[in-house]
Amino acid sequence: MKITKICALISLCSIALVGSVTAGEGWITNFEAAKAKAAAEKKPLLLDFTGSDWCGWCIKLDKEVFSQDAFKAYAKDSLVLVELDFPRDSSTLPEGVAEQNEALAKKYGVRGFPTILILSPEGKLIEKTGYQRGGADAYVEHIKEIVSKI
Repeated sequence: MKITKICALISLCSIALVGSVTAGEGWITNFEAAKAKAAAEKKPLLLDFTGSDWCGWCIKLDKEVFSQDAFKAYAKDSLVLVELDFPRDSSTLPEGVAEQNEALAKKYGVRGFPTILILSPEGKLIEKTGYQRGGADAYVEHIKEIVSKI
């Protein structure tokens, strides 16, 4: 009986840990984990400061770009994706994530949403951008241009 309870506890802890590190498909919510991954893989970071459940332009960017196969394919091989969400109800975020996101928004001077930051694999700010018209293919080209400055 004790082994069953221990296994259940381990399973719950594993699920909670994964939820605190990843957001949507390919996205990480833990900035320090993302920085470590970027450094290890020598990939730039794309930080998405978003209001995922209330910001119209954020929802549009996700629908037109981030959820599209062209962006996903490029990002999988070329970027470390970090979602820094500011939902209406921050209690829906894993513990510590809202505080992390606020601190990063302050550090990088984020004043509106969506704000997209491209950082070098070492964590140095390369460029700040946001929504761009033209869909996923055009956005990938936009990001490639920024990344070429590293």
